[in-house]
Amino acid sequence: MQAPRSLWWSTLDQPVAPRPSLREHLDVDVAIVGGGFTGLWSARELKRRDPSLRVAVLEKSVCGFGASGRNGGWASALYPLGDEAVLARHGRDAFDHLRLELQRAVRSLGEAIALDGIDAHFVQGGTLTFARNVVQAERLRQAVASACEHGAKPDDLVWLDAKGAAALGSLHGSLGAMYSPHCARIHPARLVRGLVKVNERLGVKIFENTTVTRLVGGNRYRQPEVVTPGTSVHARFIIRATEGYTTTLPGERRRVAPIYSLMIATETQSRQFWDDVGFRRYETFADDRHLIIYGQRTHDDRIAFGGRGALYHFGSTVEERFDQSAKVFDALETTLRELFPSLEGPITHRWGGPIAMSRDRSPSVLVDYDSGLASAGGYTGDGVTLSYVAANCVADLLCSPGADTSFTRLPFVQHQSRRWEFEPLRWMGINTGLALAVWSDRVEGRRGRLSRASGWLDRL
Repeated sequence: MQAPRSLWWSTLDQPVAPRPSLREHLDVDVAIVGGGFTGLWSARELKRRDPSLRVAVLEKSVCGFGASGRNGGWASALYPLGDEAVLARHGRDAFDHLRLELQRAVRSLGEAIALDGIDAHFVQGGTLTFARNVVQAERLRQAVASACEHGAKPDDLVWLDAKGAAALGSLHGSLGAMYSPHCARIHPARLVRGLVKVNERLGVKIFENTTVTRLVGGNRYRQPEVVTPGTSVHARFIIRATEGYTTTLPGERRRVAPIYSLMIATETQSRQFWDDVGFRRYETFADDRHLIIYGQRTHDDRIAFGGRGALYHFGSTVEERFDQSAKVFDALETTLRELFPSLEGPITHRWGGPIAMSRDRSPSVLVDYDSGLASAGGYTGDGVTLSYVAANCVADLLCSPGADTSFTRLPFVQHQSRRWEFEPLRWMGINTGLALAVWSDRVEGRRGRLSRASGWLDRL
């Protein structure tokens, strides 16, 4: 398998040459299945904590083939669950700790990239969530007020009126924006391929084009085992870091729902264009519609822009053909040109891929010390920063069992989400949610009032 089609892969400094595949049995301390952000950060953190560890990463294609090499390039402090849900499930202390750790993680991720000498175009300019109708404006004002009630400081999150928002960035029809400094723009493929080189320097063995067919837990008589078509790996611990591709493993069809997110990119925009629309500090941007969109100004002055809209595929199926949807690409282009009427030139890149959504929308880091099986993932699109945090969690759990650290205290550590419903229930539920999001946005945009469907969407 080759690198995916995307702006990020096409703008790497050099073509990707796959590492050799695994051809003979291997014995290691930790085997990591999945060569994306989670797997590579985990390998890095394990070796930083204990350089003597024998660590191997096994990747079905090339490292970064999945969401890690295709995402929107937001390293943010966002979390898949809203504040109220986190407070209700875990309490105030856990909520406060989670918020501060995610905010710190944006900065420390940038510091780690710099320490490793990776030029991933990291710029922490913050993020703007625009209001483009009165319903969105009221919802964002309430979100800021609620966050302040829950302990957020004024410099963590602020509402900007139309003039204040325009001083940072301008979208057509903006009534104002919510601004947070806790977000950075990155070039995800440069980061993930840089992490490959960093891990090799640390002594991690990386095997690409290596398909894993089964993970077997250990017991008192045998070590955990990674099975491939031609050979196997024995390890003290196995970390599953497969995110949206988890459902391709035996017995994991209901573990997560692979939700497709698609992206487009423009040609390089002129200096006049950027003088007019702003985003001088490379702030990432979105608006407050229900059907999520996200964008960034790239290092070479393009706009990389993505969003939801692709259907969930029956049976949690993941196939390469689902990476493309002319209908969704056209909708993304239409939306982007509405946001930036002066946009210049054609769309040059179109791509997509699956992300993993757990049943309760919570990420998880799990370590079973009896079986030796561990996992991290379920980021629901917020994985650039969360994968870095999760890797630190799993490294602490494996290198210092029982230790109480800032990472092991996070509420999603040793959290087990329940499995998704059997089909056709999850197909009906997820795609009904998609339809409700589309309908809610249409009502709010055209009629300027809250849609009843948005309440149904929240309950669903």
